[in-house]
Amino acid sequence: MNFKNNTIKYKNIIVFASIVFLTTHLQAKSERYFKAFNTSFSLEDSTSAIQRTITGTVTDNEGVLLPGASVQVAGTSKGVTTDFDGNFSIEADTGDVLEISYVGFKSTRLTIEAQSQYTIQLEANTSELDEVLVVGYGTQKKSDLTGAVSSVVAEEFNKGVVNNPGNLLQGKVSGLNVTNTSGEPGAGQDIIIRGVGTLRSGTSPLYVVDGFVLDNSSNGVPTNPLNFINTQDIQSINVLKDASAAAIYGSRAANGVVVITTKRGKEGRTQMNFNASTAISSLANKMDVFSADEFRSVVQQIGGSLSDNGANTDWQDELTRTAITNNINFSMSGGTATTSYFASLGVDDQEGILNNSELKRYSARANVTQKGLDDRLKIDFNLTATRTENTRPNTNTMVSNMLSLNPTTPAYTNGEPTVFGSGVNPLIIQDIYGDYTNNNRMIANISPSLEFIEGLTYKLNLGVDYSKTDRDVQYIPYSEDPDLLLGSINSVFTTNKNTLVENTLTYQKDFGDHGLTILAGHSYQKFFIHEKGYYFSDFPDNGIEPRYQLGQARGEDNTQYSNATSNELQSFFGRVNYDYANKYLVTATLRSDGSTKFGANNRYATFPSLALGWNIFKEDFMADSGFNNLKLRASWGKSGNQEIPSKQTRLSYGESFADDDIYPLNEDVVNRDDYNYGLVFARTANPDLQWEETIQTNIGLDFGFLDYKLSGSVDYFLKETNDVLLYFSTQDPIDEVGFKWQNIPDMKIKNSGVELALDYQSDRMRDFSFNIGGNISYIKNEITDSPFTIVTTGTASGAGQTGATINGYMNKQPIGNFFLREFTGIDEDGFSTYTDVNGDGQIDDNDRISAGSAVPDLLYAFYLKFKYKNFDLGLNFNGVSGNKIYNHTRMNLFNKTQISNSLNTTDQAIEFANEDPSNSNTVSTRYLESGAFLRLNNATLAYSLNPEAIGMDKWLDNVRLSVTGQNLFVITDYTGFDPELNTGSSSDSKSYGIDYFTYPKARTVVFGLNVSF
Repeated sequence: MNFKNNTIKYKNIIVFASIVFLTTHLQAKSERYFKAFNTSFSLEDSTSAIQRTITGTVTDNEGVLLPGASVQVAGTSKGVTTDFDGNFSIEADTGDVLEISYVGFKSTRLTIEAQSQYTIQLEANTSELDEVLVVGYGTQKKSDLTGAVSSVVAEEFNKGVVNNPGNLLQGKVSGLNVTNTSGEPGAGQDIIIRGVGTLRSGTSPLYVVDGFVLDNSSNGVPTNPLNFINTQDIQSINVLKDASAAAIYGSRAANGVVVITTKRGKEGRTQMNFNASTAISSLANKMDVFSADEFRSVVQQIGGSLSDNGANTDWQDELTRTAITNNINFSMSGGTATTSYFASLGVDDQEGILNNSELKRYSARANVTQKGLDDRLKIDFNLTATRTENTRPNTNTMVSNMLSLNPTTPAYTNGEPTVFGSGVNPLIIQDIYGDYTNNNRMIANISPSLEFIEGLTYKLNLGVDYSKTDRDVQYIPYSEDPDLLLGSINSVFTTNKNTLVENTLTYQKDFGDHGLTILAGHSYQKFFIHEKGYYFSDFPDNGIEPRYQLGQARGEDNTQYSNATSNELQSFFGRVNYDYANKYLVTATLRSDGSTKFGANNRYATFPSLALGWNIFKEDFMADSGFNNLKLRASWGKSGNQEIPSKQTRLSYGESFADDDIYPLNEDVVNRDDYNYGLVFARTANPDLQWEETIQTNIGLDFGFLDYKLSGSVDYFLKETNDVLLYFSTQDPIDEVGFKWQNIPDMKIKNSGVELALDYQSDRMRDFSFNIGGNISYIKNEITDSPFTIVTTGTASGAGQTGATINGYMNKQPIGNFFLREFTGIDEDGFSTYTDVNGDGQIDDNDRISAGSAVPDLLYAFYLKFKYKNFDLGLNFNGVSGNKIYNHTRMNLFNKTQISNSLNTTDQAIEFANEDPSNSNTVSTRYLESGAFLRLNNATLAYSLNPEAIGMDKWLDNVRLSVTGQNLFVITDYTGFDPELNTGSSSDSKSYGIDYFTYPKARTVVFGLNVSF
């Protein structure tokens, strides 16, 4: 199915190209004409204009001096900032206009007259409600919002080594749970807004960058696909949490929407910023495995077979390192009344704490805004280009070895890695194994808008997101081990293209006390993914890496493959915002989406929402209440989810040969490969497959008083997902496929909860000021009316355990529920005992219990900020509670069998003195631990240096020195490296809370320099 209307699309391009050309041409002609006119007739003015030095002082309305206030000659690039006594000096002419601005105060303008000395008072801008937030397809004043929207600006972002927007937000937004799956540089993330609302892997919110809607699918990068965004380019991030705020994005808004706005230039002199930092990272938490002496003692104590090789090796030290991260970023911005720009270049070079682990990013951005036709025409252009280079170790092997290798075995012999009698020294593996990924990505969009008549604006948004990724995973031939003798390489090339065409009409008008904004639009988006790859083996051991000599591969199992998917999404949407006297607010949204991912019978779905708001503090009876803000919000809406694999509704065939369905029609044929084979169903058609829908209700209250010193919000929400999509058995003997994607009748996923956010800001004008605040969220999650006993998500790996269920989805239980045998101890014979739940005298899978969920029900965070003169200190804490973690690493390694076989472990292995070394490590609650924690996420101490103090005030505006600590401490009962993780195995369903040889987290100290000039 093709939604595209080429005629409309190309007409749009031609029309706006013509408008841009004519506007630029006419503007250039008019500027030349008036320049010539002024040259001919204004000679007297130009000769009489004499610049002189204007001095002054900037204070607040109580006379408190304001250092760092901006003083600029309007329409020029000339500007200064006030010194630490609030004084300024600038060259200006009589008649020039000075623009004076300062954060937290209303800007003012001053016309230069005969005098040369001025005292300027700025009025505090106490109305936070005038703040404008970017929402779907437009902006709204904070006072006009009826939905649940949380906004985080650049000054509030988490500091330190931060690779992607998720890390900027961790702990900053109520109801938002950000979990880094491991400690790897740029690791993947689980980002969940208001609870998990789907059973599949597509739980991430929708990301919108400068109006361009990103594709949530993978682009071939094994780490986080959002690492391409230079976080220093981001101005603000708005999280649209309820259906009223998110429903304008309809089909992909069920998991919430994250709207990212990058920095833009503004009228005035060119401003340049240079940022440089160096970070030092080390292993935050070493596992307490036995030292060499302890190892020798314990092995003998339990009667094990001691292999003493005479050394004293700490394998955690050998396989980790002190990692260095360097970051350099330069940006410049400025503009005139008609043109503004922002441009940046950035380089990030981050080492991981495991050897051969590195993430490099080279980024460039250009944002340009051009105005014309008396500001009725506006063109926004955004371009970002990024190259990401990712090198990864074999994490599972490396972590397993650092915890289990015999500590009496020397790491090196005669200066070279020791060659083991059996197995391979991980110091050798790190030399012969390589996982290299290179990604080039470009996102560009242009958004011209034209106000045809007063209040009526048409906007076109054209954009493309183009990404190419190549990944090589190789083993260099190693003659000492038969499994690695031949060498191999697996290479994958991925191309992603996401194109977007949007047309919107917006009408905005005030009629006395009535305010009306109407939005209508059409969106067409196409996604194309092409992947091809090959596997080659049997390379000569000639010192050349396999990736550089593909033609030398001689393996008999060499293979190649390729595939492609193409999906389209067409949408029609509208929104009406109405307010009466700025007191009573109504927002109504309707969006209809059609997706080629769904069957012909259910291709389109409609997603409505309605929200009401009441600005109570503007009522007459609240005049003397002391409230600066008190608003009641209520909303209801429906959103959708289409994140399933492509082509699932279409008929597909495969070759019967793959399943040994062959036809020995010729009795002389004795070789299986020569038998005839036919076609079988690989997938049956499913035209009735339809959207997964989420209905959400929200009631919220925003408040602020004491001149906004104390502000906050509280929300209650109820979110319910219907028509749940899942890949499961058809239970139909006629259906030859057996498994396919289906909507599960009557099954529901329910999330309900309460969110609270508070912030207190003291008087910023004093030498000492402070800011304290935080948020807390309680979320209850439950699956109801499920027809399944359990849908397995996380499974075990390892000898005798592979495929055993660890957690999954169960009726009347939360998502990520652990379904395990209940461990009760060790019997007199030395073997594990478990609860006989059904009392049948047998211990089997029928005796498993619901043992808790991997998803926390309590999220909280708080921050403390202190400022004294030029010093400032910020502390950010975050934590979770109510969740469990399955310590799969402990199950595999920390047992008596390990130590008896002369492999290292921890004292957990000898917890039970009478345990038999042959006792099996069965999946059970024995390895289930609390995942609750409180973390000091980051702490920053900074000093703003006065450029005048070092004689650089003519060239520099500001110099800021800082030191930041990340992951400084964690309070937790979890015995693994870190409780924030998720490295469990999963396929079409999402797994949670399994620690399987997870890349450990680092503790980092960052030294930073920021210079503005």
